[in-house]
Amino acid sequence: MAIFLDSSDLKEIRQFMATGIVSGITTNPLIISKENPGVDLKTHILEIISMGKVPTSVELTTETEAEMLAEAREYLKWHPKHVVIKVPMTEIGLRVIHTLERGDKTPVNVTCIMSFNQAYVSALAGATYVSIFSGRVRDMGYEPARIIEQTRAVLEREKLKAQIIVGSMRHMADVNEALHAGAHIVTVPPAILRKMFWNPRTTETIREFNDAWKFDRAKKK
Repeated sequence: MAIFLDSSDLKEIRQFMATGIVSGITTNPLIISKENPGVDLKTHILEIISMGKVPTSVELTTETEAEMLAEAREYLKWHPKHVVIKVPMTEIGLRVIHTLERGDKTPVNVTCIMSFNQAYVSALAGATYVSIFSGRVRDMGYEPARIIEQTRAVLEREKLKAQIIVGSMRHMADVNEALHAGAHIVTVPPAILRKMFWNPRTTETIREFNDAWKFDRAKKK
């Protein structure tokens, strides 16, 4: 299993890369426009990649097949080794996935997946990653864990290369659920990832140990 960081904030990326626990970055137009409005995308993505040299997903924003392929190939030129093309789950998207993966040998992260069948056909098209949106699935009244479990089982049964990324995390419990259900990767926003480090009992215990040591040293002066 692996953790990706779902962010385009350079400060946050730098801090989390220093922990050694992040093995990929996912971005999307909504994240970038909120965190870095008006930024030059190429400069920004290259700066992200320079921090960790890890797979970095860059999402397509055009809509026709020809436009999407041209956009993907432009992004790939920026850093062929670490750019992953993020393609939305649509019928046109499937054709783009197939062309990029089978023809261009370009890794694709299929995004906005809300169901098992979408994950399955994306994997059949050749996707390297299939991204299931946990929070949005739950918004529709379905259990993300069941979709993750079904997808993992079929990928293994049919020996498909796709790895499951679970994103759209709203709570730390969503991360735990996805990992237990069989996600290969969870992509986690900084605020939630930071919560994974913290427990009130841990903080209390560290303080107790440190205070005891300081008290002991003070007595010997």
